[in-house]
Amino acid sequence: MNSDTAPLSAASDDVVSDDNALFETLLSLRAAVVEEAAPLIERFRREARRADAALDNLAHYLALRRHELRPLQRQLMWRGLSSLGRLESRVLPTLDAVLVALAARAGRPLPFPPPEPAAFFAGEARLEAASAASLGPEPEGRYTRIMVTLPGEAGGDPAFVLALAKAGMDVARINCAHDDADTWRAMARHVRAAAEAVGRPIAVLMDIAGPKIRTGAVLPMRKDKPTGRLLPGDTLRLVAEGEPRVDDAALFSAAVSLPEIVTRLGLGHRVRYDDGKVEAVVESVHEGEAILRILHTRPGGTKLKPEKGINLPDTALGLSPLTAKDDADLATVIECADVIGYSFVSRPEDLDLLDAAIARHGAGRARPLGLMAKIERPEAVRNLPDLIARAARFGHFSVMIARGDLAAEIGFTRLAEMQEELLWICEAASVPAIWATQVLEDLVRDGIPSRGEMTDAAMAARAECVMLNKGPAVVEAVQLLDRLLGRMADHLDKKTPTLRALHSW
Repeated sequence: MNSDTAPLSAASDDVVSDDNALFETLLSLRAAVVEEAAPLIERFRREARRADAALDNLAHYLALRRHELRPLQRQLMWRGLSSLGRLESRVLPTLDAVLVALAARAGRPLPFPPPEPAAFFAGEARLEAASAASLGPEPEGRYTRIMVTLPGEAGGDPAFVLALAKAGMDVARINCAHDDADTWRAMARHVRAAAEAVGRPIAVLMDIAGPKIRTGAVLPMRKDKPTGRLLPGDTLRLVAEGEPRVDDAALFSAAVSLPEIVTRLGLGHRVRYDDGKVEAVVESVHEGEAILRILHTRPGGTKLKPEKGINLPDTALGLSPLTAKDDADLATVIECADVIGYSFVSRPEDLDLLDAAIARHGAGRARPLGLMAKIERPEAVRNLPDLIARAARFGHFSVMIARGDLAAEIGFTRLAEMQEELLWICEAASVPAIWATQVLEDLVRDGIPSRGEMTDAAMAARAECVMLNKGPAVVEAVQLLDRLLGRMADHLDKKTPTLRALHSW
């Protein structure tokens, strides 16, 4: 979370040897953090309708990260003190602990009492408790839970669900964009039976579909052209109503699942297709249609197909995240799920919308229903602190970092740092994070992992949960991920290396 706030002047590279000056610098930083966090704390308490230690810490973290800390970090490092690089869950306790150490070096009186161990590690305890409440107890031998998206066939195959449970599945995800209520009920029954058989809880997460923006009917291109693939320089017509049509103005054409989005496009808006495999820009807008110019595709081009996702990073969509289908599906979700997955969330008010719908459908539900928000649009990223604060009204809350849609919205070059920033924000607020999209995809699909995806899966050990998608080899993928996460748990706790004894040398 960057800001234009200038670094504190005393935290410059000029101050390298004076412990007193460094003490004053850190003391001034702490005072600035407290002052700048105060309005955030007030805002978060209004959103949550209560005081909350995790939200206070989030406010302090956001205030701290508005400052340029790198010169200060280097000065602390060579003194053998904390570089502040691991304070997400404990901002003020970390600053206070460093001030105590600096006071001892400089012969200064303590400005604050040294933090007690329980207070210093309270944020970690809050996150552990929130993770257990949202995703089930911490698995034996590893910190990170494993979530698996069930295929529709799982509704008729209890043995398959049991195999997943035995392999290490901790959370079963049911995607309500597919199949029907009877299939979902069968899946949930099989998960409960498998949990009983393996003797440990397995949470059921049901993901309501939300307003999916996809291609409808397509015309790949004019018949007098030799290929059927989108290439840079080609033109594509999106139509709001009627059948797609091609002509001299557009070689390709597609209808869309939500016609109103065509009318909201503007000149210069970017459009991404099929998880960013194609990027285009709007060249012209006419009544009921828009002409796009293709900028980037995969080498050799990309086929235009129906039922492929469309992302509009520059367009204000104005869509409700809760569709009529979602509202109808909620009755079954409330009946079967432990956690509800909410797509297309952008604003705190979106949480109120879902809460009201749940109240209409589930007044008699005995168990608390957790909420998992999918962060997949730039608005959701910008509003995440306030989303977290508003969610404090509703009970157990977690965040899914939906890296596929998020990459298509903000761009692949921004995704790598954004997924890190989202992990930090969630940790500061004691909110469990789910690392999702294309984890071990080659292994799930083909039975053989790539080197890159093994590294990606290892990095997922910093999240509270990692999601695997469905595929022919998903049981084998769960087994491998269970072993990998167990090994990583010996080396890494969030951002902190644990320095287990090495045996390779």
